[in-house]
Amino acid sequence: MKIHRVTLLIALAAVLPARLLASDLYYLTREIPIGGAGSWDYLSIDSAARRLYVTHSTRIVVVDIDKEEVLGEITGTAGVHGFAIAPELQRGFASDGRDAMVSIIDLRTLKTISKSPAGENPDAIIYEPGRREVYAFNGRSHSVTVIAAASGSVVATTPLPGKPEFAAADQSARRVYCNLEDKSEVAAIDTTTHAVVNRWPIAPGQEASGLAIDAQRHRLFIGCHNQKMPMMDAATGKILDTIPIARGVDACAFDPGTGLAFASCGDGSTTIVREDGDKLTLVQTLATRRGARTMALDSSTHKIYLAAAQFETQDDEATKRPRMIPNTLKILVYSLSPTPTPTP
Repeated sequence: MKIHRVTLLIALAAVLPARLLASDLYYLTREIPIGGAGSWDYLSIDSAARRLYVTHSTRIVVVDIDKEEVLGEITGTAGVHGFAIAPELQRGFASDGRDAMVSIIDLRTLKTISKSPAGENPDAIIYEPGRREVYAFNGRSHSVTVIAAASGSVVATTPLPGKPEFAAADQSARRVYCNLEDKSEVAAIDTTTHAVVNRWPIAPGQEASGLAIDAQRHRLFIGCHNQKMPMMDAATGKILDTIPIARGVDACAFDPGTGLAFASCGDGSTTIVREDGDKLTLVQTLATRRGARTMALDSSTHKIYLAAAQFETQDDEATKRPRMIPNTLKILVYSLSPTPTPTP
C-alpha cells in the first residue's frame, strides 16, 4: 500500500535528525539473479507496470518487481546504455550506443517496433511527458537527439557545449537538464524550442555523473566524481548546499514521498540524504556491494534497486577496471525500514 508523503515524513522526522545505525533506515531485503555475460549500465523503473528494466550488454532484462523475478528480455539492442519509458504509450526507448540508434520497444510484447537514428554513442535517455518526446544524449558527438515518442521521428538535434552524462526533466518548468561531465556544468534545455537556454557551473562539484530532480521544489541533485553531491536551484542555477558522498558515483535518485535523495557509488556504498529546505542532511551511508554504481527507485514502495556482480581479482586494482565474472550479475533490493531507530 502506498504511504502518503505527509504521514511518512512525520514518522521519519521523529528519528532522522539523530545519527542512525547503517542498517536502521534502508536494509537489504532481496537479491534477484540476472546472470549472463557482459557488463550492465542504467536501471529503469516503471512503477505503474511493476517492472524494472536492466540494460545488459546487447539486451535489456525485464524484472517483475512484485514477484522479484525475471519475466523476459528485450534483444537486439547493441551496446545498450539506457532505457526510457513512455507509460501512456506502452513504449520503451533504448539507447543503442554501438549502433548509434534508439530502439523503440512495444512494452506489451517486448518486441522492437522500429529504430530511430541518434548521434554517436547515445548514452543517457529520458522521456519528457509534457510534449511526449524522448531525449537521447550522444556522448561522442556532444549533442541530444529529440524523438517524437508516438511516431519515432526525429524532431530536433541540438548541439551541446560539452559531453553529456545523465539528465532529468521538469515538465512544469518546460526544461530538461543534463550534466556536462567534461565542463562540470549543468545545461538547461527548453522543451519547446529544444535549445540550450542556460549553463550553470556545479562547483564545488566536479565531473558530474548522476542527476536527479525534485520536480515539485525544482531542485537538482548532482552526483560528482570528486565525492560531492551539490543541490542546485533548477530555476536559477544557484548551488544551495553540498554534501560529501563516496567514491565512484554513477546514479542519483530522489524520492518525492520521503524527501530523500540517493547517490549510488561503485566503492560499495550509497549515500542517502534528506532535503531540508535549502540544506542537505546525511541520514545514512548504506553499505552495498563493490561495483553497485547504478540504481533505480520505485517511488510507490520507496525501494531502491542496485546492480552488482562479482569481479576477478587483479594485482593493480587501482589502475585497471576489473573483469566481471560471467553469470554473477544480480539486482540488490533495499527497503525502507518502517521503524528506524536512533542511536545514542
